[in-house]
Amino acid sequence: MKTTDLNISLIENYFGLLKNLSADNKLELIAKLSNSMKTTKRSKDNSLKSLYGAFVSKQSADELIKEIKQARTFKSKRAAF
Repeated sequence: MKTTDLNISLIENYFGLLKNLSADNKLELIAKLSNSMKTTKRSKDNSLKSLYGAFVSKQSADELIKEIKQARTFKSKRAAF
């Protein structure tokens, strides 16, 4: 199924749910949809590539690795039988 076919199908399903609303409720819904279109800002890039290099630190990679390893704690618990 193409994306356009899916979108049309979704629109038809929503319309089926909403067609029985009163005229006032439909106008209120239209107003809310219009306002959401005015205030919604789309992000430029939603892909995983946009996350690449997102971590910024003054420490080098070796310093970070050393710090993480030093912060590790191991607790061994033995089960008593």
